[in-house]
Amino acid sequence: MVDNKQQWKAWLYLSPAIILLLVFTVWPIINTLRMAFLEGYGVQSEFGGATFEFGIGNFLKVIQYKGFIDCLVNTILLCVLTVPISTLLALLIAVALNSIKGLQKLLQTIFFLPYVTNSIAIGMVFAAMFNVIGNIGIENELIVSPGIVNNVLGIFGIEPISWINNGSEYWANIVVMVVYIVWNALPFKILVLLGGLQAINTQYYDAAKVDGTSRARVFTRITVPLLSPMLAYVIITGFIGGFKEYTSIVGIFGETMGPPHDSGRLDTMVRFIYEAIGRDQQGRASAAALILFVIIFIVTQLNMKFGKKSVHY
Repeated sequence: MVDNKQQWKAWLYLSPAIILLLVFTVWPIINTLRMAFLEGYGVQSEFGGATFEFGIGNFLKVIQYKGFIDCLVNTILLCVLTVPISTLLALLIAVALNSIKGLQKLLQTIFFLPYVTNSIAIGMVFAAMFNVIGNIGIENELIVSPGIVNNVLGIFGIEPISWINNGSEYWANIVVMVVYIVWNALPFKILVLLGGLQAINTQYYDAAKVDGTSRARVFTRITVPLLSPMLAYVIITGFIGGFKEYTSIVGIFGETMGPPHDSGRLDTMVRFIYEAIGRDQQGRASAAALILFVIIFIVTQLNMKFGKKSVHY
């Protein structure tokens, strides 16, 4: 413990971090609360001398917005589909990696590469994979290339599917987004779960081996329960990240957030917030941000409540 007479030195050393925290974290939170309850608030309008009444008008406008439900449904759907799939795949891959000793470091590096790669760049690559490309030939005839994914599906006799182009269905767009988000979320979850696996005492596995316990039973009765704190962590952070989904959709579809014929089909809550800021509707954007925060908070609390029975520390 720092001596009372020397505490000023500790505060002096901490002051740069505290100042940055106050300026870039605490104040924005307070300002967001302030703007959310100032009806019709806009920064440019405020500089122009406009005054704003205190109320809940911004929240009502967000809820009454015709595309609000679509944004909310898209956000929840992507969360519900991607978090369980990515968590299960990450768990299986982590268990497999933990049993490999020779090339474990190399494989860890390979699996972690997507985590340090720009999301927009990855999205552009996935868009090219699912895209159906049309080129003009020598005699001005249209030559259509079904794309890499459709070429692979064609090997199994599956007809080409319009994934992200004109005429694509909503379910096809969702499938593309689920594949991309799951692939992009795997590295972090694999790293966390692998670290948890390596911290498990090997005596449990040695005892199970002596008893002749099957691998499936070892996995369900030893690995999963002892890894439950890490699983709870990746599930909660997965839902938090899923509710803030935006860059992945931009990477695939661009700023239209959907195929050319149906712009805005995959709008999310974060897109709604960004658009409101661009229209000088910071009050409405702040209200939407608070609504999103409440949703994330409720989901997190539900995860923690239902996870208490299955988490073993």
